[in-house]
Amino acid sequence: MINKDTQLCMSLSGRPGNTGTYFHNYLYQKLGLNFVYKAFTTQDIEHAVKGVRALGIRGCAVSMPFKEACMPFLDEIDASAQAIESVNTIVNTEGYLKAYNTDYIAIEKLIAKYQLKSTASVIVQGSGGMAKAVVAAFKHAGFKQLKVYARNAETGTYLANLYGYEYINSLENQQADILVNVTPIGMKGGKEEFDLAFPETMIKQAASVFDVVAMPAETPLIKYAQSQGKQTISGAEVMTLQAVEQFVLYTGIRPSDELIAEAAAFSRASH
Repeated sequence: MINKDTQLCMSLSGRPGNTGTYFHNYLYQKLGLNFVYKAFTTQDIEHAVKGVRALGIRGCAVSMPFKEACMPFLDEIDASAQAIESVNTIVNTEGYLKAYNTDYIAIEKLIAKYQLKSTASVIVQGSGGMAKAVVAAFKHAGFKQLKVYARNAETGTYLANLYGYEYINSLENQQADILVNVTPIGMKGGKEEFDLAFPETMIKQAASVFDVVAMPAETPLIKYAQSQGKQTISGAEVMTLQAVEQFVLYTGIRPSDELIAEAAAFSRASH
């Protein structure tokens, strides 16, 4: 039952979805917490963030395209967000807004979980806030052979230079052991929903394919890579891992692995 003491957590995204909403609310209910979670979008990021502060909203997840735009309006940037100049989590403590980046932590954990070797070559497609988290995690895991491709040459070059990597302006005649898509290509409901993020020839030559798009869990890229017998890592896994870290920051409680798995399954099945 929602009452005057219920704490609100929310998300800000260019394309709001239900996955995070279902995930967090499922855990609140199971753990008997007086919290509620709601997804929002905005055309005014400055006043949206000021609203978080003014209304006492406890936590705010931040997605594309607001991960960098929100930063000037915050009180403190945690090292996890400073390192990649990108925010995905805001925690409000009595009007003091501190920002974090749990995307980075999630990518780091997945590199370790899937035993991706630092000697492998990598191509990352994308240059936004999430792409920074991905490139930084690979850099800090010791990967030396990484190239960044982005349609926006300016942001792509900046990202590559930031971590000492090479920017490429085309995927033509390129190949790598690990392919990572950090663009909306393949996202449900998007204009490129049915497109492959990488050419078929590149996918066939790769050993591992990582698609950070979370909805659907099996994007065209993931499905094609699986049909070719490749190791695949889905955006759904990223979403779950980073959401757990957000949940802990908001509530101070870390759910059991079993409960996390239940919440993740519920959030996927509810679409």
